Amino acid sequence: MVIDPVTLAYRAIATMNLAPPLLKTAPDTDQIGLVNMPVWMWVTKTENTWGPIVRSASVPGLSVTATAQVKAINWSMGDGTTIRCDGPGTPYDESMGIKDSPDCGHRYAKTSKKLPTCKYSLTATAQWEITWQSNLGDTGEISTTQEAATQLRIGEAVPVLVDPDGGDAVAPTKAGC
Repeated sequence: MVIDPVTLAYRAIATMNLAPPLLKTAPDTDQIGLVNMPVWMWVTKTENTWGPIVRSASVPGLSVTATAQVKAINWSMGDGTTIRCDGPGTPYDESMGIKDSPDCGHRYAKTSKKLPTCKYSLTATAQWEITWQSNLGDTGEISTTQEAATQLRIGEAVPVLVDPDGGDAVAPTKAGC
């Protein structure tokens, strides 16, 4: 049985255990974001979720080394928008206030209250680029994706009406989510 370099490249890739991206957002998924306020997105980098990751496979007389690295994350925001982030994104820190993310963010124009789960479904697809090279000089590129999903609730700031004459504060009634 003759094994070609591409077959060995796929064997090397199979040992990489490429994993879906580890998603993070600000606001966090257990918090409520606000319409027209910045949402920050980023992924936690590990060898199996971001790379670079290098693995080899061989048979007598032929070996292949493959290197995998995420080149971009495409975020489907659940409102019809897709955001392409060429890096992992910048983790949010409270000291950043309400600034937009410098490299991977979004602002929702509408609340998520009319959605079936009252949350936007976010999907992040990691675009892996894998290059390989054999000891005989053959080379190639293979692309693959890994996907992860989460949900984010987006509400709106609601004013509280206060009676200037000292009466009780009146908050609007809450409907739905």
